[in-house]
Amino acid sequence: MCGLCGIYHPGEVIDADTLQQMTAVLRHRGPDGEGLWRNQGIGLGHRRLSIIDPVGGQQPLHRADQRLSLVFNGEIYNYLELKQELARYGHAFHTASDTEVLLRAYEHWGLDCVHHFNGMFAFALWDGNREQLLLARDHLGIKPLYYRQQANCLWFASEIKSLLRAGPYPANLDTDALSLLFSFRFVPSPRTLFSGIYKLPPGHRLVATAAGIALDRYWNPRPVIRTRWNEADLREEYASRLTAAVTRQLRSDVPVGLFLSSGVDSATLLALMSQQAERPVKTYTLGFADGEDTSELADAARLAAHFGAEHHTRTITADDYLDYFARYMQDIEEPVAHEPAPAFHFLAGLAAREVKVVLSGQGADEPWAGYDRYRGLSLSRYYARLPVGLTRFIAAAALHIPLPLERFKRGAIALAEPDLTRRLAGIYSFFSPAMKEALYRGPLREQYQSGLERVLDIIRGWQSGITHLDPLAQMLYIDTRAGLPDDLLMVADKTSMAHSLEVRVPYLDHSLIGFIESLPVGLKLHGMTGKYLHKQTVARWLPQTVVSQRKKGFAHPVDRWLKTRFRPLIEDLVLGPDSPLLPYFDRGVMQAMYHRYRAGQEPLMRHFYLLLSLALWLRAYQAGAAIRGLPHYQP
Repeated sequence: MCGLCGIYHPGEVIDADTLQQMTAVLRHRGPDGEGLWRNQGIGLGHRRLSIIDPVGGQQPLHRADQRLSLVFNGEIYNYLELKQELARYGHAFHTASDTEVLLRAYEHWGLDCVHHFNGMFAFALWDGNREQLLLARDHLGIKPLYYRQQANCLWFASEIKSLLRAGPYPANLDTDALSLLFSFRFVPSPRTLFSGIYKLPPGHRLVATAAGIALDRYWNPRPVIRTRWNEADLREEYASRLTAAVTRQLRSDVPVGLFLSSGVDSATLLALMSQQAERPVKTYTLGFADGEDTSELADAARLAAHFGAEHHTRTITADDYLDYFARYMQDIEEPVAHEPAPAFHFLAGLAAREVKVVLSGQGADEPWAGYDRYRGLSLSRYYARLPVGLTRFIAAAALHIPLPLERFKRGAIALAEPDLTRRLAGIYSFFSPAMKEALYRGPLREQYQSGLERVLDIIRGWQSGITHLDPLAQMLYIDTRAGLPDDLLMVADKTSMAHSLEVRVPYLDHSLIGFIESLPVGLKLHGMTGKYLHKQTVARWLPQTVVSQRKKGFAHPVDRWLKTRFRPLIEDLVLGPDSPLLPYFDRGVMQAMYHRYRAGQEPLMRHFYLLLSLALWLRAYQAGAAIRGLPHYQP
């Protein structure tokens, strides 16, 4: 796990100071070493976190004649198998690193090398023979890669803050992307909240030459649903595939720990890790003060004891959360409406005291239908059979229910929409069209109508090639490729790498995802039971109480804190006369919303969490507080 950056400017001399500054700001991603390399028209920078081959894996890595040069972030989990295959083709290896395997794979397969990788990765490879630069990102976007282009110059990096070091570049807000943020709860790829800075989307590669850049999607499977199957056989196949994924992701030259909750997903990882470990697995669990009613600490401790793990915990307070907010946006770089997000910082900090690598149970809920919203969508087939007048009446009545039932309200309104694309738009956005119309000011107000159409166009793009699938299968497919990389995985990467910690996600092995997406939706959401075949399979490894318990999620008391301990911050940054939000949102409307929220009249936790996060972002990156003036964060 590392940080990479670079500059491609054909025919020009790359400025050494700029490249060094871009690299230095990524030190937290790789405290174990720095590498810089420049040639005519190209410069590569790298910060290293030593996981595989600590001695021989320095980067940039070059072919002997320096006609190929590589910087790489992530892990190629099948590198040992690829190394054997490439050796049969006559390739010689001089290190034990997966980085060299990636380089030789490009030598042999060229641009198609990405089709041979099983891993999480972002890399930049300069081919001096062809005078071309290849940027690539893993299938599901576990590792980030950003870029910006001006004229014939291309800058790229693992984090946005590195790009902001590349010469005079204003950190301007993209108001179109801001509109998307308030529709999807994250900014969907390839956009970012920074004007002119883009994410390389998951499963994509970018080829840059003097003639320009070409972007293509190298991984774009179209699920073919099995029509003939035996459930017992599918359970055995899934058990085998999941075990293989965990085994591959345990490959490391340093110890590997585990983020442990009380749920079935991380418990399954602990069971499989314990089968292969020579010593007790180190596990890490987070608790919240004021959150005892939903705490996972006791259940996680029992799980750890059951498998003989070496267990570690930390309980964080509202003051801990509040103190971290001062640098929260410096770490994750883009706001998301994901209120447990700061907690990953504390969990990563706990684990980073002892290990460099952890496994995480992230990524099981989206393909396996583990969230409540999937149950709601599955009911749409029955809801749609009701008379249109009745569904419209229910939707209208839901707007006026004075109880904290935000998900019910949103579901009732969305399910009244017969068109699936518009229904998904309603499910994803907790800011209703009426709420946006009241809130928006300035450029957001001007873009209001066109913004609604852009949202639908984006969802139609996500649906392209999968409209033959059941509506639930479409949503699972979309969430796995859009919501995960641009929200949860981004937060996990940024907060963990702020502590120089690598997080691996076995449930997002792309070959495993391909198997899951071939299953009928009834094996994922069975009646009202989510993750059905997953739970039926992993029950063999777990105590029955773990498999049968109700999902808690990442339990936290943020709703309570936003009304109490965070009130001064909200009244200053969100509602105050000098709030950075005022060019975009109506102050009076926000004040009235907060009054209703604190009075328990409306469930607006996520609304105010997103507004607060955006205000923090604006304060960190706008109004003269450019990233150049911010201190480097040292964990």
